[in-house]
This record gives sequence, structure tokens and C-alpha cells, in this order.
Amino acid sequence: MVPSLPAGDRQIRTIGFDDAPHTRDAKTVSVAGVVCSGARFEGMVWGMAAKDGWDATAVLGGMLSGSKYASQVHAVLVDGIAVGGLNVVDLPELAARLAVPCIAVMRRQPDLEGMKRAVLRLPYPERRLAVLARAGQIHAEPPFFFQVHGAPPEYASEVLRRSTDTGHVPEPLRLAHLIGSAVIDGESRGRA
Repeated sequence: MVPSLPAGDRQIRTIGFDDAPHTRDAKTVSVAGVVCSGARFEGMVWGMAAKDGWDATAVLGGMLSGSKYASQVHAVLVDGIAVGGLNVVDLPELAARLAVPCIAVMRRQPDLEGMKRAVLRLPYPERRLAVLARAGQIHAEPPFFFQVHGAPPEYASEVLRRSTDTGHVPEPLRLAHLIGSAVIDGESRGRA
């Protein structure tokens, strides 16, 4: 069944997840989840994931399902397909677990060969590559590149358009990036 977006003037409600800055030798990474109605901030959740680990899907799923926002969101946005280095989000599993469309958003076409080289340096590379492959086709709807599960690409494209105020980054992801860097570094920095 194709999910439907709010009609008329009703705002779409999304949650955007982004990892916070971390050092190369970090064992865990903070993850911010920001809930927006349209482009207006409504709330947030905070969690921790293992750097280059295997718990990204469970952590993101738990952050949303354990919150008061779980029944309110129309879509989940993830900054890229991994948190904490190469702790890869299993996009179809996350969409099935939360029963809401899940969208991995990228600023540009990813360097798949570079990602594969990085994965090959980690334990169990075949397993990690299989999770990456399950994310599916990368769609290009400028200014967005995305992968989606739980809805057709047209739905994802509309979600991204309706949750972006200005620029090329949906507001929940932009705010999650800014908040994560402020909490860890003392001030917001970098491009979302």
C-alpha cells in the first residue's frame, strides 16, 4: 500500500537522523534525531551507535519507536546510508520495523567504489556490502539523491521537497547536523 501525504495546508511531519562529529578512535557516536513539521522544529531524540558497528538500524528504530513522535511521522530521513563511519542502516528493515517510509538522503551521487574499498578494511565486509546493496537504487531528483523503502520514489521526492526550507538539505537533517555538532564541539559547524 502506498502511504499518503497530508493534503492541503497540513504539514508533513518527518524525523531526520544525523550522527554527531566523532574522533577516528571513538567507540561510540552520538546520533541526533530532529522532528519537524514542514520546516518547523518540533522536537528531538538523542542516541548512541557503535562506530563502524552493526547497530544503526536498531538504534534509529529504537530512538523513534521509543518516543512520543512514533505515531506522528510520515517519513524517516537519514543523512546518508550509515552513521558512525560505516555502521550501515538496513533501510528495508528500518522501514518494515517502523511501518513508515525511510529515505537515505545524499548531497551528491555517492562514490560506491570508494565506499566498497572502505568496507573491505572492516570485519565481515561481505555482510556489510549486502546491507548496502539492500538499500536499493539511488534516485536522482536534483538537488537530492536518495534511496527509499516503504514508498515509491515519487513519494520520497515530495517528502524531501516539502521538508526543505531553503537550500539542498531537508530541515530535519540540517538541524540534526547543527545540534549534533553544537553538543559535541560546543558550537554548530560544518555543512549539513
